[in-house]
Amino acid sequence: MLQALDKVTARVSTVTAPVGQTVRFGTLEIIVRTCDKRPPEEPPESAAFLDISETRPGESVANVYRGWMFASSPALSAMEHPVYDVWVLDCRSDSTAPATVSGDKSP
Repeated sequence: MLQALDKVTARVSTVTAPVGQTVRFGTLEIIVRTCDKRPPEEPPESAAFLDISETRPGESVANVYRGWMFASSPALSAMEHPVYDVWVLDCRSDSTAPATVSGDKSP
């Protein structure tokens, strides 16, 4: 589970991104390569290794982010982008769920 912000429209969306599948948010293509969640007896933490690229019409694909993001520390390894923010919320085991973007929570 990811959360994404479009800074231009102030739209915040929850993104369900199954491991290995491409999910689109605006001009971004997000692929979760792996997701790891600590067992319940340890301090809570979810971490995901993400590949995020941007595709714009008439331009080549630009790699925007590649690396680990941690739910408890989103600023630790933040994606630098002028229009979008993406951060990890949680890792879930329902891997058969389709890739979705839902919920416009703009003010």
